[in-house]
Amino acid sequence: MIRRGTVAAVLLAAVLVLPAALAGCGPPGGRASAGPTVQGADAGTGTGAGTEKGAGAERGAAEATVPGKGESEGEGGEGGAGSGAGLPPVVDRVATRDKVVFLTYDDGAERDPRFIDLVRERRLPVSMFLTDSVVGPGYGHFARLRSVGASLQNHTLDHPALRGLPYAGQRAEICGQQRKLKSRFGVRPHLFRPPYGTYDATTLRAAADCGIAAVVLWRITLEGDGTLTYTRGAHRPAPGDIISVPAGETPPLTLAERTTRLLRVLEEQGLKVGRLEDHLR
Repeated sequence: MIRRGTVAAVLLAAVLVLPAALAGCGPPGGRASAGPTVQGADAGTGTGAGTEKGAGAERGAAEATVPGKGESEGEGGEGGAGSGAGLPPVVDRVATRDKVVFLTYDDGAERDPRFIDLVRERRLPVSMFLTDSVVGPGYGHFARLRSVGASLQNHTLDHPALRGLPYAGQRAEICGQQRKLKSRFGVRPHLFRPPYGTYDATTLRAAADCGIAAVVLWRITLEGDGTLTYTRGAHRPAPGDIISVPAGETPPLTLAERTTRLLRVLEEQGLKVGRLEDHLR
């Protein structure tokens, strides 16, 4: 016969052991498992494009790292990239089946009133990459250009060579001109051209954080005397080419004259002028 004291002792031992055994089935600390933890993508990487750049610029860019949260303010604006988003592509031409090329004008130093008439009469969807310190008091001229179909894009505040500058300085140049154009015209540009065509991985990071969708270089340059020079490839305009028209201090031909001469060349090649923003959104 089992004594009552022995039964009580066995029952007491079972009560003490059971919770400990159950606790051993879970993770340390006794908390329920929430499944695997997925790491964020705040430190993704990208590589600069290896396209040739005009105006003596170097080829390619070093590997870039997208800044993590808290490294920048993220001025993406109208659907902009913001911190942690992918880097904008660097392009000197557009892959398209359309027989179009793209006319881009730099700085804003030349303010030829006949050019406004040409854009209006020919309905040219040109892109003006503006520098604030160069445009100065001439923003009214570009407001008129915008009213006849031109788009206004970013070419920095003060036109420095960006390559090698620290992130804060590059971001100030790009985002500062974004704010300037937004305040004057009510639109935030999506395209950016680095001065002299030079850039580095830091430029792409800063451009992304300022809401830039693409960094625009060029394959063809329209010189001050109306001739065309090429950074690479065939020495003739082809569909998708981006043509740069740099500002000249005292060019032999006016902006309207150079553009008219270029349009004749394009017509001979069966090419028209397309709107760059529509192909790079």
